[in-house]
Order: sequence, then structure tokens, then C-alpha cells
Amino acid sequence: MPFLLLLLLAVAVGFVVGLIAWRYPRNAGPSPAPAFDAARKVGETVGKHPRLRAVLDARLDPATATGLALTLALVFAIGGGVLLGVLAYLVRTNPHLIGIDNGVAKWANIHASTISTYGLKLVTQLGGIYTVIVLCLVLALAETIVERSVWVIPFIVAVMGGEEVLTTTIKQLTDRVRPTLNPAAAMLGPSFPSGHSATAAAFYATAALLLGRRRGQPTRAVLAGLAVGLAVAVAASRVLLDVHWLSDVIAGLALGWAWFAVCAIAFGGRLLRFGAAAETAARVAEATAAIDRPQSRSSETGRQSAAPEASK
Repeated sequence: MPFLLLLLLAVAVGFVVGLIAWRYPRNAGPSPAPAFDAARKVGETVGKHPRLRAVLDARLDPATATGLALTLALVFAIGGGVLLGVLAYLVRTNPHLIGIDNGVAKWANIHASTISTYGLKLVTQLGGIYTVIVLCLVLALAETIVERSVWVIPFIVAVMGGEEVLTTTIKQLTDRVRPTLNPAAAMLGPSFPSGHSATAAAFYATAALLLGRRRGQPTRAVLAGLAVGLAVAVAASRVLLDVHWLSDVIAGLALGWAWFAVCAIAFGGRLLRFGAAAETAARVAEATAAIDRPQSRSSETGRQSAAPEASK
């Protein structure tokens, strides 16, 4: 029963995400990465306002720690931190959330069977650190050879390394006790957030982004659905095995996907070149300012020539 529930949940969520990705509005031509599209709009706005351009010059300078890319990444990091902070607070103080966690854990324990437990253990390995390390090596090697880009490996290292550091740090700070229904859980360390869930969310999203570059919309939709479905399956397996609370895996998924989004923005979306969005914004701002300068000069010359005529 628990294993069947996991399959149904993973397939349903993956299908919905894939459908949303497939129905996402498409342009007639190749669509720019969202980070570049936003960077161009920012650049156009800044280029038309000299004062704003002066204030944001450091943020649009690609030589200044990638400027705009890190600014956007900071916004995402704060949002993810707030979400994790709220969950960390609620799991200690909110009786309703604690009651839901306990209820789900008891249901999983009551309906557990030898077959379902075996299946759940196979699924949970998809988020295990050793499995993900092997998959990361294969993905990095394949994409580096195919794309001939030096930024693939740094991108994977940034996503997975950063996620592991954040997860471990938050675990030590919260130090939440795991469920007691499974004796094996007592040996696994702090519970909040779920490391398997965060790792699965970050890695499979990274794989979907890398493998989906320069491919059609249907392929990217399938990859997005698979990435989310696998992450949800891993998260559900941790709860159904009674080694994590439900709120643990929700926090883990949020952490993994938020950190992946931060890295994807910082590395310029599909192009995956660190600071590329900032360079785009700076270039567009400079071009917009250059276009506006001749127009201002011509209008000023017109006013100067009109002044003698008025004095006559």
C-alpha cells in the first residue's frame, strides 16, 4: 500500500509539472533564458535614466562579482531562507503541524509490508549521496563532451556542493528528533530538513536543465516532469519508511529547488556561463544610453537655434 501510494503520487505530480512545462507559452523563435530576458529589460530601463544608471552601475558591471546575477540570486536565497525558517519554527511550536507529522508516520507504520518496504528502499536510494555522486560524474562527463563547455562541471559542483553544505548546517542548527517508529532512524542524525529530498530535488532539476538545453519543448516538459516526479518519490519514500517527518521532506524539497534556482540564475540559465545575465544587462544599458545621447543632443541644439530666432 505505501509503495503504491508513492508511485501514484510521483506519477501524478510529475505529469502535472510536465503538462505545465509543455503548455508554457512558446515564442516562434528560440526563446531566451528567463535570466537574459529579465536582464535585457533591466538594461533598457536603466539605460534611459542616467541617475538610475549611476546608482546601479556596480550591479550591472560584469566585473563586479557578476552584479545583477548575484543580486537576483540573493532575492531567491532570502525567499528560500524565509520558507525554511517558517517551517523550522512551526515544527517546534505548531501542534497542528506536529499532529499531521505524527498521523502520517503512524499510517505508514501500520500499512507497511515486506514488499512495500523493499520497494521504498530502492526508491530512496535515488536520493542517496553515493548514487547521486555517481550520477553527477556521468552527467558532468557526458555534458562536457557533448556541449564542450567548461561551465558544466562548476555548475554541478555549485548546485550539489552548496545544497549539501546548507542541508548539513540547517540540520545541526535545528537538531530535530526523527520518528521513533523505525529503530533505524535513531542512527541517522538530525531530521530537519530531509537530506535525501534536498539532494534529489537539486540533482534531478540540474540534470533536467542540462539535458534539456537546445532541445524542443516536449523533451524539456518530459524532463521537468521526471525531475519533479523523482524528487517527490524520494521524499515520499523517506516519510513512508518512517525515517523522516512529512514536514522534513517538504523543507528538503524547498531547499533543493530553491538552491538550484539560485545557481541557475547565477550561471545564466540555459547558457550556464557565470555572470552572463549581468553582462547582458550592462551591454543593453550601455546601448540604450548611447541611443538616447544623440537624441538629447539634437533636441538641445534645436533649442539653442530657436533661442536667437525668438530674440529677433
